[in-house]
Amino acid sequence: MTVDWTALDAELAIWRTEGLHLPIWWRDDDAIAPTAALDRLAALAEDLSLPVHIAAIPEHAEPALAAYSKDRPLIRPLVHGWQHISHAPDGAKKAEFGHPRPDAAHELAQALNRMQQLFGDDLLPIFVPPWNRLDDGLLPVLADAGYVGVSTYLPRDNRIAAPGLVQINTHIDPIFWRGTRSLVPPDTLIADITKQLQDRRKGLTDPQEPLGFLTHHLVHDEDIWGFTHACLARLLDGGAVPAQMTELP
Repeated sequence: MTVDWTALDAELAIWRTEGLHLPIWWRDDDAIAPTAALDRLAALAEDLSLPVHIAAIPEHAEPALAAYSKDRPLIRPLVHGWQHISHAPDGAKKAEFGHPRPDAAHELAQALNRMQQLFGDDLLPIFVPPWNRLDDGLLPVLADAGYVGVSTYLPRDNRIAAPGLVQINTHIDPIFWRGTRSLVPPDTLIADITKQLQDRRKGLTDPQEPLGFLTHHLVHDEDIWGFTHACLARLLDGGAVPAQMTELP
């Protein structure tokens, strides 16, 4: 796999010249148990000295996952839905919490309680809705349940999603979900990342929101692993710094 990093390198050079601050964070979805793929993810986090925030599925998460993360301070758990099943009406895109339903509030509270029981103080009470789709009416419900953050995909419109609830999204997804389910063509990825940085620099999107890299370790092939490592390393070498997620930028 050959990647032309020229455009991204040039944009990062502008950020350094202008003294701009680029916080980044890494979210990885769908963990439930230790696996060989999770070992590889953890090793990559160690190599990069970059925390990876694993969005674990509460109903299916195993105690072994909590023990695994306890021994690895760069693995930080988040709450990924409840069961990770779709309740979307016919004809709508998949979503567990994307549409009003009577059990939603109870399941959100149940999910947080289960994850707190498993992970204790290691848990960051940030809610990650499966498929990155969330009914806006549930934002205050999340805050009332005890969540402090919510994370979906694409640049946030507002830092505060609801009183007491910070929005902190992801922005880069290397998987071509609607195509090969392998790596998005690298030229497309580099162009998109560069454009996102330009938009931040120009004030078109929130420059204070950490740039979020989204992965799904259970379905990675070698190209996805390779790009993930190379891209995150490039960003860090280019001046990006790990976001302090406990402070919810």
